[in-house]
Amino acid sequence: MAETRRADPASPRTANLASVLRALRAGPLSRTQLAARCGIAKSALPGLLADLAGRGLVRAAGVRTGNGRPSRLVELHGEDAYALALSIEADRLSAVVTDLTGRTLAERTETVDVAALGLPRCMDELAHLAHRVLPGAPVGVAVSVPGLVDSAAAVLRLAPALRWRDAEIAGLMAARLGLPAEAVAVDNDANLGALAESLDGAGSELFYLSGGTAVGGGLVSGGAVLRGARGFAGEVGHIAVDPSGERCSCGRTGCLQTKANLAAVLRAAAPPGDPLHDPALGVGGRVALLRQRVRLGDQRAGTAVHELGVALGVALSTVVDVLDPDVVVLGGYFAELGDWLVEPVRVELAARPLGHARIVPSRLGLGAPLRGAAHLAAERLFANPTLVEEASV
Repeated sequence: MAETRRADPASPRTANLASVLRALRAGPLSRTQLAARCGIAKSALPGLLADLAGRGLVRAAGVRTGNGRPSRLVELHGEDAYALALSIEADRLSAVVTDLTGRTLAERTETVDVAALGLPRCMDELAHLAHRVLPGAPVGVAVSVPGLVDSAAAVLRLAPALRWRDAEIAGLMAARLGLPAEAVAVDNDANLGALAESLDGAGSELFYLSGGTAVGGGLVSGGAVLRGARGFAGEVGHIAVDPSGERCSCGRTGCLQTKANLAAVLRAAAPPGDPLHDPALGVGGRVALLRQRVRLGDQRAGTAVHELGVALGVALSTVVDVLDPDVVVLGGYFAELGDWLVEPVRVELAARPLGHARIVPSRLGLGAPLRGAAHLAAERLFANPTLVEEASV
C-alpha cells in the first residue's frame, strides 16, 4: 500500500475510521455491533466502511444467521498493509512481517555479535534483513531492544549488553528504510513481551519477567503497558537478592542481574569449556541443552536452575508487594525452564503476606517481544487509517 500525506489523527472523521478499524481487530462484526461498540450512528457507518474498503483495510465477511434477521459481517482485510517488527539482541537480529490481522507473512533471523558489529553496521544489517522480508512499504515499524528506552523520543538510552548509549534507533532505521522517523517506534523488549502476553490472553494486570543476556520486566495494567515517567518502568534486574553475592555492574552487590542473566546461570550449571558455553549454539540451543540435562538428572544443572528459581522468587516478592499483579509471566529463557522455575518462585511468594499472584511460564517463549513489536508497528495504522491512500490498492 502506498503511504500518503498524514491526515490529522485527531479529526472527527479520522477518529471514527480508527474506532471502526480497532473494533474489527477482535474479529468480524455486524454493522449493528460496530455502531454499538464505537458509539457511532449506524447511518454513518456505510460511508466509513466504504472509505476503509477503498483503502483495502476491510471487506465483507459473509452473513451471520441465527435468531432474528441475518447480519452482514465486516472484517479486517489489510493483506497488503505490512507491519514490520525488528528485534536486536546481543547475539542475533530478527525481522518479522505481519499483515493487518497479525498473520505472519515472512520472518528471518541472523546470528551476529551485535556489540562487535557496532551501531552503524548493525543498523545496516538490520535494514538489509528488513528488505529481505518486506514485500512492500510497511505502514509501521517497531524495534525491540534490550535496554533502557526513552519510548517517546524513540532513543535507546543505555544497553550494556550491546555497549550502546543514546542510540537514535528510530532515525537511523527510518533513513535506511526510506520512511519518516515517526513511522518507527522503539521499545524495550520486556515491555513488548508484556504487551504480547496480555494480547495472548495472559491477563490485563500482569508483570512480565524477561530473562536473557540481562533481566528486565514489563508491567501491564488495564491492558496497557505502563512505562513510567521516562519509559524505564519495570527494570527489576537491580533488586538485591543476595547481600553476599557478586558485585554488579551498577556498583551494588547481589543484584538479581548477577544471578539470573543467562551467562551466570550457565556458569553455575557447567564448568568452562562445556558445550553449554558455546555461543555457536545461540540462546535457544544452550537453553535446550540445559533443559535436557536437568530432565536427565544432572545434579549441577538442576541445582543451578533451582537456585535461579529462588532468586527470581526473592525479587518477585518485592514486585508483587509493590505492583499487585494478578499474574507474573516468566518470559525469555525463563519460559523454557518453567517446569523447574515455577515451584521455587511460588514457594518464595507464599512466604510473603501478599504472595497471591499466579506464576506462569510464557506460552510465547523467546518470540514474545517480536510479537509485541508487530502489534505496535500495526498500531500506527490503526490510529490513523488515512495513512494509506484510497483506491490505490
